[in-house]
Amino acid sequence: MGIVRLKPSCKDYIWGGRRLIEEYGKNYDGDILAECWELSCHPDGPSVVDSGPCAGMTLPEYIQKEGKDALGSSCRRFEDFPILIKFIDARDNLSIQVHPDNRYALQHEGQYGKTEMWYVMDAEPGAFLYYGFKREISREEFAERIKEDTLLEVLNAVPVQKGDVLFIEAGTIHAIGKNILIAEIQQNSNLTYRVYDYGRVGKDGRKRELHIEKALAVTNRRPVVRNSKSYPHTADCDYFTVDHLALDGRMLEALDGIVSDESFASILVLDGKGTIRCGKETSETLPFKKGDSFFITAGSGEYRIEGQVDALITRVRGK
Repeated sequence: MGIVRLKPSCKDYIWGGRRLIEEYGKNYDGDILAECWELSCHPDGPSVVDSGPCAGMTLPEYIQKEGKDALGSSCRRFEDFPILIKFIDARDNLSIQVHPDNRYALQHEGQYGKTEMWYVMDAEPGAFLYYGFKREISREEFAERIKEDTLLEVLNAVPVQKGDVLFIEAGTIHAIGKNILIAEIQQNSNLTYRVYDYGRVGKDGRKRELHIEKALAVTNRRPVVRNSKSYPHTADCDYFTVDHLALDGRMLEALDGIVSDESFASILVLDGKGTIRCGKETSETLPFKKGDSFFITAGSGEYRIEGQVDALITRVRGK
């Protein structure tokens, strides 16, 4: 039991940029790095342990070695590892898309649906994203606007800046706009139904697949009502609880916390540098820098973060 640094699984989707390579030090030799799956047990891209005696193991292999108790008692209700955490660099607009809920996804896809949250790490002036509809629309109008390429006219465009948070429940139509850098915490799912993709083509020269009928079946066609029911957390739902940590290294230079046997903890470093010490009797200290991701097994006890840091700490609470 203890803490490990993770190495991400990298994705080169066509809308990505190079900021995760050039600013966040990701070791990747491709031209485009759209997403880094920083905490992932998903078969489409598991992250890898990058410190300690288990370095080189995938995160699923590490958890299997440590045993189910490494996830904590709050995770026993999930058949699989419950969450997936990413960095996303949107150099261009992402497709307009929607994710199914668990009921639909299990029935039609054989896997769980996706509820997620976005933390805006950076955004150029004028950047915006799509988040639900401006007004309630009928299924018929939804289908017609997809067919006629007028869907953007009824979507809710939200200007964003660094530090903004959006919670995207399954069934909410959405899209990240260009020139936005995001940290995403989501259910452990890779299900996305595209409804509009700006006519782009993939690496094979063909237009990317759309999933119109499935999207019509799962989309909430009413406007999204934003609320603060997650307070005092940054985000809080049945699948994940996220807290924002900010230490300036002067007035606030350290945080002491505890990882109980209820849940593991993920620490995603958005900016800064310093050290993380975990454990009391057999203390283990790791340095961190901007872009690092750490996994602390449940029951590891006390930990201490020192330095200058902007980070997201994610756990799974009881239902």
